Amino acid sequence: MGHLITLATSLNQWALDFEGNLERILASIAIAKERGATLRVGPELEIPGYGCLDHFLEGDTVLHSWEVLAKILDSEEAQGIVCDVGMPVVHKNVIYNCRIIIHNRQILLIRPKMWLANDGNYRELRYFTPWTKHRQWEDHYLPRIIQQVTGQIKVTFGDAVISTQDTCIGVELCEELFTPASPHILMGLDGVEIFTNSSGSHHELRKLYTRVELIKEATLKLGGIYLYANQQGCDGDRLYYDGCAMIAVNGRIVAQGSQFSLNDVEVVSATVDIEDVRAHRAKSSRSMQAASAERYHRVEVPFALTSGEFSVVREEDMFGLLSGSRPFEVRYHKPEEEIALGPACWLWDYLRRSGTQGYFVPLSGGIDSCATAVIVYSMSRLVAEAARRGDKQEFTGRIFHTCYMGTENSSADTRKRAKGLAGAIGSYHVDLNMDSVVTAVRTLFTFVTNKTPQFTGSGAENLALQNIQARLRMVLAYMFAQLLPWVRGKEGGLLVLGSANVDESLRGYLTKYDCSSADINPIGGISKTDLKKFIAYAEDSFELPILGSFLNAVPTAELQPITKDYVQSDEADMGMTYDELSVFGRLRKVEKSGPYSMFTKLVREWGSILSPEQIAGKVKFFFTQHARNRHKMTTLTPAYHAESYSPDDNRFDLRPFLYPSHFPWQYKKIDEKVARLQASASPKV
Repeated sequence: MGHLITLATSLNQWALDFEGNLERILASIAIAKERGATLRVGPELEIPGYGCLDHFLEGDTVLHSWEVLAKILDSEEAQGIVCDVGMPVVHKNVIYNCRIIIHNRQILLIRPKMWLANDGNYRELRYFTPWTKHRQWEDHYLPRIIQQVTGQIKVTFGDAVISTQDTCIGVELCEELFTPASPHILMGLDGVEIFTNSSGSHHELRKLYTRVELIKEATLKLGGIYLYANQQGCDGDRLYYDGCAMIAVNGRIVAQGSQFSLNDVEVVSATVDIEDVRAHRAKSSRSMQAASAERYHRVEVPFALTSGEFSVVREEDMFGLLSGSRPFEVRYHKPEEEIALGPACWLWDYLRRSGTQGYFVPLSGGIDSCATAVIVYSMSRLVAEAARRGDKQEFTGRIFHTCYMGTENSSADTRKRAKGLAGAIGSYHVDLNMDSVVTAVRTLFTFVTNKTPQFTGSGAENLALQNIQARLRMVLAYMFAQLLPWVRGKEGGLLVLGSANVDESLRGYLTKYDCSSADINPIGGISKTDLKKFIAYAEDSFELPILGSFLNAVPTAELQPITKDYVQSDEADMGMTYDELSVFGRLRKVEKSGPYSMFTKLVREWGSILSPEQIAGKVKFFFTQHARNRHKMTTLTPAYHAESYSPDDNRFDLRPFLYPSHFPWQYKKIDEKVARLQASASPKV
């Protein structure tokens, strides 16, 4: 009976950072060896970074990946351990997303990905071709820089497995776990006992549970050891890869890494007994299916992963040996915790990699800019705790700058809340009135046209006067972001943070190129509903009682004059509530509903409280406003992706931005359905 220490890694790789990525890979291998491991698995495309996008089409990216692999092969760290590393490989002039299995300066197998992720945020088919020759392999001729290290001319390339003296290892790549006919099933029936999965899976609120359940299910019926490695951190785009490396044995999670972390390298390990897998598989029905399974080509290697003898094992790695006597509970963060941690880690990666002095946020006194500021404070808390020294507020004051840009339409309450929040979190705060700037622009318009727009005039005048204020705030924000470090005797500039939530973006309730236009936006993929829950959570968890006043405040843009009879309200201006917007967004994007199918679904959901005519009015109003404002979504600030119904036009939500905004065919069909429903509900005389 032999014991095997297995492990998976989470690495904070950066697209095209070949030198940094190499250092992190070698560090993870070194940690694995220190723990006595004989197999190390890393995240998907870890050598160049997962998020290279169109750089994958450049020959340089492939060349530099081979150069890094040569250094890994020749390193002392990579000797005496099997390593599963990822990079693009060109085979017969076709680019594949590959895993390369190495051991003692030899390449054992190049395994190309067979099922590619090509929806939502992923466009793998744009760069790579899937390997469609299932259970087939070919010779791959190695570049000379690799031949000089390994002495090999060619190696096995394709859908094959590694057969050691004591077990069998198979590879599954990210999306392949999520497909209905996952490769691990057929591999397991053919005797593969250890499955590796190298992933580039991004964070989305409430998403982790699905991933965990799929990993558990992969070996519950089949039996086996499943090693899941994932990228962790922001590698240069809107996504945050949320780590959570895991090891599962026979349907049970035995080790789990952190989901959110500031660490560049994290290694998760566990000690398991291969005999547990064989005992789990000793079932008659499984044996009957396995006896008729199609054969995989085996790359046979003359070494074993196990020592064949009992050895001293770290206590924290002993889950697999305890046969359930110490149950392991998977850690799930509540959505409000995910908001506190995910965007904060994303912001930290942006800050340290951009080389800027810090962040700047225009504080309006409302809950959205409040949430943005508290997320930056959460980042400061994480950094201070990771450093195990220093004061959170002192660090916040160095890197975080806030500003209240008031006008004659601003209230004393919002100014007070903004100042109170800045003081509570320790940001460097500036308070100003911008009426003179607004007046100057208004005066210029009057001088040129001999017309003076008024809030009490036409709708066009009112809207233009609101937009002047919003756009001038964006201009002032960038001026202060560039010069505040200079004012404080420092060099460099600040990144401007946006604070438009996903629901406002979906509705188009923002001025194009106003203060929603920024460098990056940590809350642009988060709903108003979730932001409120986050603020309530942070009020207690971060000991910020000031946040209670933001929760009770009515959301308002404060761009129109306040009178004794009127205070501007976001939901009144939008013509719908934030909760309704969340429902519309999910039906439109997640459930792929057009106007008519959305109406029919909402009749079932809302029919007990609203009439068909009322529901039809809400649906038509939403689609008309969404269509009219689609052009705004093409210019949305790059935002942290956190919600499945994000309207981000960059890659996630690809739709036209010039619409027949009254949808005549669709709305006519809705009206006909309303008439039939009303007729059927009318009492018969």
